Amino acid sequence: MDHMNLSADKISSIVALYGMNIIGAAVILLIGRWLVGIGARVAKKVMLHGKIDETLASFAANAIYFLGLAFVVIAALGQLGIQTTSLAAVLGAAGLAVALSLQGSLGNLASGVMIIGTHPFKIGDTVEIAGKIGKVVAIDIFSTELRSDDNKRVIIPNGKITGDIIINHNSKV
Repeated sequence: MDHMNLSADKISSIVALYGMNIIGAAVILLIGRWLVGIGARVAKKVMLHGKIDETLASFAANAIYFLGLAFVVIAALGQLGIQTTSLAAVLGAAGLAVALSLQGSLGNLASGVMIIGTHPFKIGDTVEIAGKIGKVVAIDIFSTELRSDDNKRVIIPNGKITGDIIINHNSKV
């Protein structure tokens, strides 16, 4: 009987010790996720109010949300007693590996941000880009889509656009 009582005491002390850490981690996750969501929405509203393109504002708000969420998860893991310094180092190394493997895509992303921010052309304009002529039907983060005179779909990576001459046939000088 004494042996059972000792085990119950051990179990209750373990639950008390780790239970508070689990509750603390859950609170960090819930409140952190809520705050990060509010921060991302506020950032998007500020960007839209500052006349930033909606596509770029949405992309930036999503990036803010996911980066903030990563910090919240690391904080929650730290509350559980998990060593987060090595986890942060592994995440940083993984991020660097992904960035290097996606180097071309990241260049197209940066170019897409430049195109959206500088507006050298808009949807509906007839342009000559990278040796192709057509009407702009879509401007995305990674590529721009043209419709040629013979009704062909032409998709040009944004990196080629910012690194080449752009002739906008609709622009008035």
